[in-house]
Amino acid sequence: MASSLKLLFALLLLLCSIHGGRGQPCSTSDISVEQSKTGATVEGQAEYEVTVSNTCDCPQSKVMLLCYGLRSVVAVDPRAIKPVDATLCAVAEGRPLFKGTPIKFKYAWKTPQDFPVVSTKIRC
Repeated sequence: MASSLKLLFALLLLLCSIHGGRGQPCSTSDISVEQSKTGATVEGQAEYEVTVSNTCDCPQSKVMLLCYGLRSVVAVDPRAIKPVDATLCAVAEGRPLFKGTPIKFKYAWKTPQDFPVVSTKIRC
């Protein structure tokens, strides 16, 4: 029985070390937002593709980006990103983002927009 407890304790220590010993294994900095020009133009404006990824092993939901209304001359897929007010946008309708499963969307505007991560809900 004592050896079973020692083994369980060792496994718990191993799990803690895998997550770097932090209380929270993920943060907003684990959400990556990358964008690039597609090379296409829409109504005379450059088209951009944005990829939002979670680089942490734990899912993160309710990902909110600063977007200032998400300006675009074409409709943007609301299942990928949707303004919730004049400054914030929700990614994937608030559903969890899993590592290795990025969310992508395209928009067309005269200049690229910044999409800094404001908040997430870590689900670990």
